[in-house]
Amino acid sequence: MLRNALSKASLGRSVSGRLASASSRHTPGGSRRLASQLVEPKQPEVVTDEIPGPQSKAALSRLGLLQDTRAVVFAGDYQKSVGNYIVDADGNYLLDLYCQIASIPVGYNNAALLKAAQSPEMASTLANRPALGVYPPKDWSSTLEQAYMRVKPKGLDMVFTTAHGSDANELAYKAAFMYYAKTRRGGTEGFSAQEISSVMDNVPPGAPDVAILSFTAGFHGRTFGALSTTRSKAIHKLDIPAFRWPRAPFPQLRYPLDKYSEENAAEESRCLAETERILHDNPMPIAAIIVEPVQSEGGDRHASPQFFQGLRSITKQHDVLMIVDEVQTGCGATGTFWAHEQWGLETPPDMVTFSKKMQTAGFYHTRDMVPDQPYRNFNTWLGDPSRALMTRAIVDEVLERKLVEQTRDTGAYLKSHLEPLAIRYFRVFNSVRGEGTFLAFDCTSAELRTELLHLMRMEGVNMGGSGDVAVRFRPMLTLTKAHVNVFITRFESVLNKLYKKHWPR
Repeated sequence: MLRNALSKASLGRSVSGRLASASSRHTPGGSRRLASQLVEPKQPEVVTDEIPGPQSKAALSRLGLLQDTRAVVFAGDYQKSVGNYIVDADGNYLLDLYCQIASIPVGYNNAALLKAAQSPEMASTLANRPALGVYPPKDWSSTLEQAYMRVKPKGLDMVFTTAHGSDANELAYKAAFMYYAKTRRGGTEGFSAQEISSVMDNVPPGAPDVAILSFTAGFHGRTFGALSTTRSKAIHKLDIPAFRWPRAPFPQLRYPLDKYSEENAAEESRCLAETERILHDNPMPIAAIIVEPVQSEGGDRHASPQFFQGLRSITKQHDVLMIVDEVQTGCGATGTFWAHEQWGLETPPDMVTFSKKMQTAGFYHTRDMVPDQPYRNFNTWLGDPSRALMTRAIVDEVLERKLVEQTRDTGAYLKSHLEPLAIRYFRVFNSVRGEGTFLAFDCTSAELRTELLHLMRMEGVNMGGSGDVAVRFRPMLTLTKAHVNVFITRFESVLNKLYKKHWPR
């Protein structure tokens, strides 16, 4: 009965998107009209026998002469992609629940974002990109207020803008090290002659041996400092020199949570105790810890608010900074604008990094994190005003359309359908978890996950994995219950195919 109801709710692919495409193809400014007139279809449409299809393969063959394409899934057609649907080079329309690795916030070819992209203000920033640290635009403070500070995390009144998530974490580490050195130096602004001479040889005291502590299975980027704190997969780190920085265990919770409450509480207590031991005993002093609200590349591993409250308490006791990496969880996907809002901390983190759905990057911080001299945490661009203008438009959309609240509601609806399916199809998947639409489940093997993701793609749903066996949901904030119905119908179809193949009666 459920399946029939869901099928009826998702019947009939709209042709208006095709009509808009055809009418704009041969008119002046056709690309702009195409994007603005596209209408989201009511259901997926797959027109090739395989994905990638022949046109994608041809495009990737050409691209392969110039770049490594071994990780590519298919080639996208971003002039035709619309709303929650991505279109590939072969004209397949896929409901996108992965969204460029969690980085599309309000839909493909969103009208408000297109308007911002075509504005004279945007044209000026693209033609005249300023070096923001020395020649910022006269209205840069207004842009920062509108793009970032309207949604600032509680207690953090400043923002450092950067280019991408790894960059945001890297520069947050630098801020932490400078703060650590400043406080140990007694607040004086001068440097000793020994510090100045030794730093050019990369040795103490000018280049001190100080660490950032991260957690098992965490992911914080691929630049040198960020990579030293990344602990998700060996392939990310192999052959790259790394700092000898410590890692602490992150809880491995069991699901459902209510069934394993005692075991999970013990696991979190164990991890907190080991973290405190490392902070106390590590031979290299630790300036800061960095932690994700959800270990989004390490298998979608969660912990309770009580665990994060414990972390904050420990860092305060040991005079260690706390950096929260919200690169993937930020901008509303968990049902609050920042995931760490759900922790109920008595004192806020010292820094919160962001990127992905914000379509720009950086970190929020307190004034204490500002270096004692200029040109220290610095680069030429310090972000990009054009991306800040897009962030401003995104934040407008999120707030005006109440998309955080919608995400919370839609996520609860999606989760309410996934949990009973996990019981019914237990041989395929289990451990449904998450908040908002930032959900995940585990497949019972890596091979089964690969097969499931491929079959879902052929059903017209684009999804992605995390860690060894997890499948993660990273939809846009514009996902609705109607989209969930489309997904559930196709998901149940794939589950039945897998059962029929692997466990025939």
